[in-house]
Amino acid sequence: MDELPRLKEPITRHAGEGLTRTALPGVSVIRTPTTTEPLGDVLEPTLAVIAQGVKETALNGRTFTYGAGQFLIASVELPVLGHIAQADAEEPFLAFVLELRPEKIAALLLETVVTVRPGAADATPAGIAVSDASPALLDAIGRLLALLDAPDDAAALAAGVEREILWRLVTGPQGATVRQIGLADSRLAHLARAIRRIRRHYDETLRVEELAALATMSVSSFHRHFRAVTSMTPIQFQKQIRLHEARARLLAEPGDVAGIGFAVGYDSPSQFSREYRRMFGVPPSRDALALRDAAALPSH
Repeated sequence: MDELPRLKEPITRHAGEGLTRTALPGVSVIRTPTTTEPLGDVLEPTLAVIAQGVKETALNGRTFTYGAGQFLIASVELPVLGHIAQADAEEPFLAFVLELRPEKIAALLLETVVTVRPGAADATPAGIAVSDASPALLDAIGRLLALLDAPDDAAALAAGVEREILWRLVTGPQGATVRQIGLADSRLAHLARAIRRIRRHYDETLRVEELAALATMSVSSFHRHFRAVTSMTPIQFQKQIRLHEARARLLAEPGDVAGIGFAVGYDSPSQFSREYRRMFGVPPSRDALALRDAAALPSH
């Protein structure tokens, strides 16, 4: 695509290695010169556009592969495994990331008229979706990145260009999902409240009735729509949040496997080890050492 070089050049200049937050609110850039092993993360509502390379993101066993000229939308907080699948020193992985803030989307929807195809407003969107980026979307992102070199201009123009990017999203192939992020009374917004509750209290006993009430749904409706968005039951979602948190803690404290299992909500070390191995392929003690060894390797 002709627009991609306009993304690659500023990303290359402004990114360190890995993810770099920029001076523009909600905007980050990524540069990675090598492929990576799958690592756990909890996505926030986000737009990620690939300028170069390929990434794979797995949600509960389903893998989304996206490369140059494509974008991923995450509509709610989700536990995922992600890795860079294509990158090298000559052509590193390059990406643009924009936090999708509900208040920004809401303001846009209040002030504009968006044509919605029949039935789209009633659908429960998936938590993750991948699409091809239109030339208009890439053009707007290129202009936003160009403002990194013009801070005086950015103060006056960045909000308007971000608004244009959001407009391209709400009128694009994933528009129904993006619109629901901004609608305070949408089904997705109600589910997001319950998801935030699980994430922030992952170490506590999960009570589905309370979560359903928080989402203003019956228990059966909550289960159905929760699975449609996350591809998991609430219990499975909590388990993945616990295990991702445990893995992050093990990287810092590899010698306290049992203590970390208790800290994230497990009553039994054997259950913690069994479920950790089922998710990550190795027991927690061995994985912790491998993660520490990998972190200690020099980058090239």
